[in-house]
Amino acid sequence: MDAFQPIVKFFLNQRTAIGYSFMALLTLGSERLFSLVAFKCPCSNENMAYGLVFLFAPAWVLLILGFFLNNQAWRLFTGCCVNPRKIFPKGHGGRFFYVLGQITLSSLVAPVMWLSVTLLNGTFYECAMSGTKSSRILDLICKGKPKECWEELHKVSCGKTSMLPADNEEVRLSLQAQSQILGWFLICSASFFSLLTTCYARCRSKVSYLQLSFWKTYEQKEKEHLENTFVDYADKLSERNLKCFFENKRPDAFPLPTFAAWEAASELHSFHTSKQHYSTLHKVVDDGLEPCPQDAETSMILVGTAQDL
Repeated sequence: MDAFQPIVKFFLNQRTAIGYSFMALLTLGSERLFSLVAFKCPCSNENMAYGLVFLFAPAWVLLILGFFLNNQAWRLFTGCCVNPRKIFPKGHGGRFFYVLGQITLSSLVAPVMWLSVTLLNGTFYECAMSGTKSSRILDLICKGKPKECWEELHKVSCGKTSMLPADNEEVRLSLQAQSQILGWFLICSASFFSLLTTCYARCRSKVSYLQLSFWKTYEQKEKEHLENTFVDYADKLSERNLKCFFENKRPDAFPLPTFAAWEAASELHSFHTSKQHYSTLHKVVDDGLEPCPQDAETSMILVGTAQDL
């Protein structure tokens, strides 16, 4: 088993890159499946709507899933309707938009991958643009082509125009080239923007590189132990309750965190250089629950995790 430890450690250290690579492969496979099985360009006046739906609808669904699967989003919004001060605490109202921006950027990864892959393939874009009614776009696409191009552009994807096969293929290749140019532009823009945001976050980091690495390791380990502890305590509590129910007796005391402790530990973490707390749970355990005024009991200081630094 010791021989496999370096391999396991490598995959754990590279889990983010591996996750993005797997997401890219999954996106590529899904696009190919859509193109071969579900997508059939109607070659009619519906080309524009049909192509744009296949281009943007999956991206929209992936964006919604990104929000839905983001734990930080649920930390941000859970209980906010009952107490809006959780997301707009006194003195930190603008922090909500900062955290929401981080969640949005994280959720945009999968949609951008989908749009990039579909644009590089060109099938959906070709169908959509062949149904355009804009005279300016028609002039751009059909410049130097027979007059049938303006009248029968919507049939180009199916190869049913009255133009010569060579002219029909040239128009198709032109549309696919436009799509691929847009795809590479999107990839380059997203990569550059990602680099800028990462550099800015690292430049604004309050801790050194080694401490940040330790912080990330701590967060991962705490998450693993927390999930195991949840399972262990839930198992013990359910076993106690069922046993008391069927034996018709009063239960023994079972220690659990107070409501205030659950609330405090569920807040998004705020790092201060004066106290090296690496998570909200770490802060709650070290400092305890201090009595505070009613207005501040459930207020939340909205901050990011170690990845925000």
